[in-house]
Amino acid sequence: MASAASPASARRPAKLAADLGVTALLSLAIFGTMVGLRTETIPGGLELQPQWTSALALAAVAVVGRLVLHLTVWSRPEGAPPLLPMGVRARVEQAATGTGKVFGPALLVFALLLPFLPFTDRYILDLSILVLTYVMLGWGLNIVVGLAGLLDLGYVAFYAVGAYSYALLAMHFGWSFWLCLPLAGILAAFWGIILGFPVLRLRGDYLAIVTLAFGEIIRIVLLNWYWFTGGPDGISGIPRPSFFGIPFDRGEGGFADTFGLDFSSMHRIIFLYFLILALALLTNFVTMRLRRLPIGRAWEALREDEIACRSLGLNTTSVKLTAFATGAMFGGFAGAFFATRQGFISPESFTFIESALILAIVVLGGMGSQIGVVIASVALIGGFEVFREAEDFRMLIFGVAMVLIMIWRPRGLIATREPSIFLREKKSVSGALVAQGEGH
Repeated sequence: MASAASPASARRPAKLAADLGVTALLSLAIFGTMVGLRTETIPGGLELQPQWTSALALAAVAVVGRLVLHLTVWSRPEGAPPLLPMGVRARVEQAATGTGKVFGPALLVFALLLPFLPFTDRYILDLSILVLTYVMLGWGLNIVVGLAGLLDLGYVAFYAVGAYSYALLAMHFGWSFWLCLPLAGILAAFWGIILGFPVLRLRGDYLAIVTLAFGEIIRIVLLNWYWFTGGPDGISGIPRPSFFGIPFDRGEGGFADTFGLDFSSMHRIIFLYFLILALALLTNFVTMRLRRLPIGRAWEALREDEIACRSLGLNTTSVKLTAFATGAMFGGFAGAFFATRQGFISPESFTFIESALILAIVVLGGMGSQIGVVIASVALIGGFEVFREAEDFRMLIFGVAMVLIMIWRPRGLIATREPSIFLREKKSVSGALVAQGEGH
């Protein structure tokens, strides 16, 4: 055994050195172009300013991280016990699930009280509105990806349909936000069904490619249909929502005058905050209710095994179409809110990067986990704001964080969740375990 193991042991340092050398070369190539050469605007054109020290430091960090992975994770022999025993791992997962049950209500109470806390200002409320918008989008995409197991890379298309539907209906017909909101969701759901029909026989990578193409088609149509959508100029002057007919304007008849308050621009911001909070909570409530209904169980059956789902007598065509339509409807609601909040929309707001970010939120939080989407939205959207000063390294930090999460938590931050249906208890009958009772 010793003679057989010694050649492998002798070759291991050479392989490690070669791997670290390749890592160093790739890191220098990547960071040398992304960080080492920076363009600065000067009178008459652009100037390259080298930053080789930063590039070398980042390459060294990559090499050290690779070495740590070799020494701690990848060097473990086959058959070796896991780093965490099964009992400890089970307790950790159980603690994470229990923490989620407590964390959810606590987070809801904090969200309701946030506008009235002493440290809350305009910046914090605007950032919170942005985070809640992505929470709602993440919960909508979670129906398609997390529950039904259909990889959708064009979800931003439904976001765009909802935004443009509200903008066009409100500007050309003069309809209020409360009337346009359900119509925007219905139109987005209709386009979700339109997308669902061509992909009924597709799965995996092929499904992802078709949905990606659908998102790009919608963006290009919005960009080129100038007389209808405004093309690259977009649509401006979109009407703002009112408090059930009461505008947030200064003067007589406004919100402040009606309720005897001093006029403040924060009134409209607080109203928008509670509006998107209500829409997000509606998305969560409907999703959780649907999961306990037969259609929700059909989504999960489709995710686990489409062939077995079909063999059980389920109509996979209806299951897929309902998943696409439901997820698209909530994307349309979020798009309508985005249009009324911004007052201006253009095709540049609905690029593939938005779809990738929403999908990253779902995957990072844990596919199928509602509270995981909230945590991931706060981490990603809030993280972008925290590292806004580090403009050169913000996307690098984001990429490194995603890689680390995929290494240590490949199933997302909240990898466990309660099933929609489970067995309550077990009892022994004639030496065999028989399950009794059906949960929900």
